Amino acid sequence: MSAAYTWVTSPNHEYDDHPERPGRLDELAARLKDFAAEKLDAAPAARDEIARVHSPRMIEAVETACARGGGIIDYAPTYTTPSSFDDALLAAGGTLACSRAVWAGEAANAFALVRPPGHHAEPGRAMGFCLFNNVAIAARDLLERGARRVLVADYDAHHGNGTEAAFLQDERLAYLSTHQWGIYPGTGRMDDAPRARGRIVNAPLPARAGDACFERIAERIIAPHVRSFRPDMILVSAGFDAHWDDPLTALGLSSAGFHALSKRLVELAGEVCGGKIAFVLEGGYNPRRVADGASAVFAALTGADFRDPRDPSPYEEPDIGKMIESIRAWHGFT
Repeated sequence: MSAAYTWVTSPNHEYDDHPERPGRLDELAARLKDFAAEKLDAAPAARDEIARVHSPRMIEAVETACARGGGIIDYAPTYTTPSSFDDALLAAGGTLACSRAVWAGEAANAFALVRPPGHHAEPGRAMGFCLFNNVAIAARDLLERGARRVLVADYDAHHGNGTEAAFLQDERLAYLSTHQWGIYPGTGRMDDAPRARGRIVNAPLPARAGDACFERIAERIIAPHVRSFRPDMILVSAGFDAHWDDPLTALGLSSAGFHALSKRLVELAGEVCGGKIAFVLEGGYNPRRVADGASAVFAALTGADFRDPRDPSPYEEPDIGKMIESIRAWHGFT
């Protein structure tokens, strides 16, 4: 088995000078041939597959907005175009193709390179540049296919409020988010989900938290969370807006930091669930850094040498030791 990927660029899902645009993937497109991974075909997700996460009224609202010609649908701003409903179905379908291939043993691991992204989309509304929640749809699908527990790790710079909301009442689904505190959507406090301690884990980070901070988080928070929940498969919301050079955010990861974090997640999957792991593209608004981040993930998935572009953060990192220990205490991690 080899690594696999899907490629859903949605070229018609574009709005003026919006940062979530097809051009995000331009530099990555030229690198796909360099990755030792097999391309999978992506087919649109069915309505009943979307409805495992989203309400019928929400699905209809997105479809209606697109049929009317599109436009801005929330303050983020989130937009639709005439093609966006079909684009969102295909992005969800591309994610399902990856998660299903890994679950079935047809791929060692996978990366769904899809847009529009999904982790802000809540069960009842599209928001935050996201229409349908790709990773949550894949997690629900895995439960339908026999998985007993699925964990989503999310290192996008923004909190995945939609994924948390979709998982809040289901003890078979765990969620872990590292995100910059104080930016959109304003959720993701450590104590956001008091009735789901140890299952829904939020790590709100100060600006400029980078490679050293994430190394500590990986060992002190991510590893104990994965080991205590013991999922049958791990899904990763990979947002490369956590890079220090992203135009919309202010975290501090470098490409080497993305590689180290992704490699650690792959190792944890090998430890607890036979290596079953699939990454799903979320944010990232500097095309070069999206390409570098994806290269880092593919190196982690395939065991290839990572060609580090040597882009360390120029900013001093904050001390997050007390925050890490507070999170560990809140969730009872030992």
